[in-house]
Amino acid sequence: MDLDEEGAVVDRKKHSSAQKKMYKKHHKIRGSLVLAIPRVEYMKMSDKSTAKEMFASLCANYEGSKKVKEVKAFMLVNQYELFKIKDDESIEEMYSRFHTLVSRLQILKKSYVASNHVSKILRSLPARWRPKVTSIEEAKDLNTLSVKDLVSSLKDLDGDSDEDPVEMMAMLSNRLHYLAKKNKKFLSRRSG
Repeated sequence: MDLDEEGAVVDRKKHSSAQKKMYKKHHKIRGSLVLAIPRVEYMKMSDKSTAKEMFASLCANYEGSKKVKEVKAFMLVNQYELFKIKDDESIEEMYSRFHTLVSRLQILKKSYVASNHVSKILRSLPARWRPKVTSIEEAKDLNTLSVKDLVSSLKDLDGDSDEDPVEMMAMLSNRLHYLAKKNKKFLSRRSG
């Protein structure tokens, strides 16, 4: 026994050819939904007679209500605004995490433009990256720079600084100490 949208019994024998096509299409879609979901899920919505009702039930169960979507969107926007690279994270790992966050925002229809992403990534970098960030800002137009190009530039710059900062400071300190001694000898010779 089939019911129409108002719940009245429908006699399929009296359907026009267009109605028969629509009926077949509807049951094909409904059948596809039934096959695509686990039995446990089907049992939760077995009282739904139309594919549209089944789909709406699935959306409500998995996406949540409008209020839930708003809360999810708010949390993701907050994560976006507070996004920072982690201390032990590579540029590639940071970009992967950032890309996932942006994708989740797009699903909830909360998206930004590429220039926002570029600025956000540059602001997320720690203070030791300031000289590199400045060089990127001076060399490129941030309004037209794509996120992929930025990440590529950051990877290149990160590869240039594979030296240990402690070793670099020790070497610099030794060099300055050497130059100071040399300058002291030069000044003492000159004054004598």
